[in-house]
Amino acid sequence: MGTMYHKPVLLSESVAGLNIKPASIYVDATFGGGGHSKEILNQLDSNSLLFAFDQDEDAQQNSIKDSRFILIPHNFKYLQRFLRFHKVAQVDGILADLGVSSHQFDTPQRGFSIRFDGPLDMRMNQQQTHTAKDILNTYSEAELSEIFFKYGELRNSRKIAHHIVQNRAQEITTTQEFNTLLSKFLPQGNEHKILAKMYQALRMEVNKEVEVLQDFLMQCKTVLGVGGRLSVISYHSLEDRLVKRFIQNGNFENEPIKDAFGNPERYFKKCGGLQVPSPNEINNNNRARSAKLRIAERV
Repeated sequence: MGTMYHKPVLLSESVAGLNIKPASIYVDATFGGGGHSKEILNQLDSNSLLFAFDQDEDAQQNSIKDSRFILIPHNFKYLQRFLRFHKVAQVDGILADLGVSSHQFDTPQRGFSIRFDGPLDMRMNQQQTHTAKDILNTYSEAELSEIFFKYGELRNSRKIAHHIVQNRAQEITTTQEFNTLLSKFLPQGNEHKILAKMYQALRMEVNKEVEVLQDFLMQCKTVLGVGGRLSVISYHSLEDRLVKRFIQNGNFENEPIKDAFGNPERYFKKCGGLQVPSPNEINNNNRARSAKLRIAERV
């Protein structure tokens, strides 16, 4: 699959943020098409090691033949578990690109895209059983409203949820059926934007993306050695807010945890400010338009 699978976003910036050193160990938590991993490998010497994680069977077909590279076919929420399995306690840098790959969007049977008719799937890990179809057909009105508001940032989430529940006597099974059902909520000229938010909300719920991100970030406090770098690309305001708070406070609240003497416990210091794609990158890769990169160093 290779480069046709996915065009990496903020490639040079995110890898530069790792401040790669010789004879070190790094992690690409979201392997995908392998673009970020290949760039990291280009900067590693023969005594270094790169671990990559990806739960998607399609992405696993892009594995790199390199003695310094180990692909782990699992979700990055198992970061610490599998590093321990490989007898690695700490690493020197971790990169995570939280976006959906172009391949996933462009494969109709995966159900990620508003452009194609396909099953309401949206699973990153095709071994799991819970799909977008299950959510739409079994969640309560309150549950649907919450995910559309929280993950899709849709102000009329209650009306959308009510309409779905009132019209699912016949099971909703395909993306086209879903698009048609929600047509009354799609203002002319803005249909794709609103649908994209609905799909995003469903995808994030199917894959429990917020919970997974929080679990992963908390493990980074232990897995990253002092001076190690964390480089995270996010595409959703909720995810970016979680990354920002984690870097600032070591948790996902507005205030850091304090020790017995009232001193804040600091785990990271930010490296530079927020980075976004250049106009030229967005012109060449429209899917980069909402990307935000934050880099931090373990202290």
